[in-house]
Formats: sequence, structure tokens, C-alpha cells
Amino acid sequence: MSSPWMPRRGGAPDASRLLIERAHEEFVSGNRSDPRVSDVRGIVRDSWRRSVENLVGVEALPPLALDADELERLRLEHPLAGVIDMIRGLLIPGETAESGVVIAVGDAAGRLLWVEGDRHVRTLTGDMGFVPGASWSEDSVGTAAPGTALRLDRSVQIRGAEHFNRLVQPWSCTAAPVHDPETRRILGVIDVTGGDPVVTPQAQLLVDATARAVEGELLLARIRSRAEQPARRAPRRAAAGSVRASLRVLGRDRGQLEVTGDGTETVAELGARHTELLLVLATHPEGVSAERLSELVYGDPAATVTLRAEIVRLRKALERHAPHLVPQSRPYRLGAALESDAHQVLSLLDRGAHRVALAAYRGDVLPASTAPGVEEFRDLVRTALREALMAEASVDVLLAYADTEAGTDDADLLRLCLSMLPARSPKRAALVARIERLDADA
Repeated sequence: MSSPWMPRRGGAPDASRLLIERAHEEFVSGNRSDPRVSDVRGIVRDSWRRSVENLVGVEALPPLALDADELERLRLEHPLAGVIDMIRGLLIPGETAESGVVIAVGDAAGRLLWVEGDRHVRTLTGDMGFVPGASWSEDSVGTAAPGTALRLDRSVQIRGAEHFNRLVQPWSCTAAPVHDPETRRILGVIDVTGGDPVVTPQAQLLVDATARAVEGELLLARIRSRAEQPARRAPRRAAAGSVRASLRVLGRDRGQLEVTGDGTETVAELGARHTELLLVLATHPEGVSAERLSELVYGDPAATVTLRAEIVRLRKALERHAPHLVPQSRPYRLGAALESDAHQVLSLLDRGAHRVALAAYRGDVLPASTAPGVEEFRDLVRTALREALMAEASVDVLLAYADTEAGTDDADLLRLCLSMLPARSPKRAALVARIERLDADA
């Protein structure tokens, strides 16, 4: 079956892209009385206004609202989890790789839980943060179909330059909210993102029909469930107020431990050795022996006496700031899961969010540390970032990476950028000069 998203004639926008772009520039610069602004659709102007009032960044990446564990939990618990195959089948009936679009399903808060579809399009849209776990509410990214549809509680189409965020303006999207079939509260949103074919009247009808079909399926599933188990109790909700800890180690010589939960947030600066111990234990959640931990931290498996003394000091420090993390022994392991900003970068790369991952990469992991376990993890993160970007990232993201300390002297990276740039790009000359300088110094 062919994809319904192949280009076809018709469906012209209400105003030219150039007019909308100029209207957008006038609007965000404060000149809202410019005549061109009045030619923009009212639904878009109103959303632009809300975006400005909410201080949405015109070129800001969407915040990553869910870490990997939270994302997995919500995917399992969300009411739309059981109809994802149905949504996929209705919106991409043919080969996913040939669809030319990505489909996304988010929760009622605008957080994307599933993003699937054309691999090439996913790579490109991932660079603007259109990835699982990111918040695409109107308060986060401004005018865009998922967030605006949730805000207005109706299906919405946003064409290219109508997006408030400039990073999103190369794309168009259609989205529709999904409601609880009995209470009518919003459960989530279904979105299709791609080129011009996703903002035709037929596209809006298809996305609307998919949302209604999903609501019907949810109702049928409930009716069947009640008939089979009329006295079944509702499942208990997970306990609120759980404590989370995160360790910041990118571009820092001393870690920063952030603990949130129960309505409080604490930040503690750690010593270099305690940071190394926490990071090594976080990268070995299954636990390690005293000898192995000594080798990973001190470079000497026989340094167990020194290790045990440092563990005692670390336990005392954690009892003040994060008692749930206090290390256990035999084997040595943390008392609870510990995230790090470096692990978050790896998670973003796995989701295809290259631009977001690069923005989150603030430097090497504990650059001054000589602990073997830290050095190993530092190399892993740096290599994963480089290989993922060179394999799948857009040229704009690669050029941004080339301007970082990690990429500035990478001749292979610069040559790849040069090969991807258009023949007449003004950026080619500077790249050629950098490559020639590196070759001369080699």
C-alpha cells in the first residue's frame, strides 16, 4: 500500500512562505502592527502572541522533559500504549522507510512518548529536538501542531514558517488531540510531521479520523474488560514524590550532585575523588568487587585499604545530601539509580536527537581525572558522540560540532562537512583553510 503522504497538487497555504517569514520577523522583533502580520492566519497570530508572553525562545531547543527511565515508565502506563500499532497502521499503511513523514504520539502535557516513521526524516527532525521525551507543549516550543492542538483542544495544521521557533520552520505538521471516550478529558495528541503533503485538507481529515478511531477502540477495550472482569479493582498508582539524583560531570573537574524529590531540591559540590567513585559506580549498576573498584579508581587492584577509607568518607557525605545513594558493599554498588549528564547525552544520541545531544555536551567527562574507569567512560562518550554525528547528523550539526574543542582538529570531520556542503556554500572556504592547516601540521 502506498503512503498517503506522497506529494500531490493542491493544498496551497493561505499566504506565501516569504510573506509569513517576514511577518514572523516583524512580530518577534516587536513590530506587531506591521501589515504583513495581519495576513497571517488568526490561529497562528494568537499562538505567536502566547509564545511571546510565555517567553518561548525563537531558536531554543525543546526541553527534555523525561529521562530514559521516566519515558519507559510512561510508555508502559499511558492509556495510548495499547493502540500504537493501530495509529501506525492508519497513518503509515505502507513501508515506513518510504513514508516521507514521522508520526508522534504525546501525552496530555505535550511530552512526546513515541516518534516513528521515515528514518531520514527522523534524523533531520531529531536535530530540532523532535524526539521521545522532549516537551512539545506550546509553552515549551511555541506554535507547533502538537502543542497548539492540545492548547486549543482541536486539530491544528501549522505550515513551515508559521512555526514560532525558527528551527522548526523547515517542517509542516498536523496534529489532533485524543480524548478519554467517557470523561472527554485529553489523553494525548497524535501528530504527523513532514513536508507540504502533511498540511492538506485530506491530511487533517486522516489525522482527525485516526484520533476518533483510537477513542472508539479505547471504549471497546473498556467494555470488553468490564464484561470479563466486572469486579476488578483499578490498579494502584505509583507513589508520588520519589527522589531522583543526577551527577553533572561534563566539562567539570569536580562533580555536582543534584537531588530532587518530595518538593525539595539540593545541589552539592563534591570532591574530585568522591565524584570519580560515584561516576564509576553509576556506570556499573550491577556492582563491582573491591579489587575491581580499586583498579577503576586508583589504577591499582591492591589499593583496597585506601578505597575502603574513601568509601567511608563518601557514605558520610551522601548521608547528608542523598542518603538513598549510600553505597552498599559485596559487591560495591549504589543504593539507588544515579543519572549523569553524560548518560543523558548517550540517551539523546540513541534517540537520534543529535542537535540536542551536542548542546548538552558541555565538554569531556571530568577532563582532569586520571582514574582508569573515568578515562574509559570519557572516551566512550566522546567516541559515541563523534560516530553518531558523523553517521547520521545534518551538516549544520556537524559544523557546530567542528567548532567545539572535541571537533576543532578533526580533519576527517571537516572533510565530511566539506563533502556535504553545496558547491557554492560560503562556508567551504573556511573549511578548506582549516583542513590545509591541519595537513600542514601533520
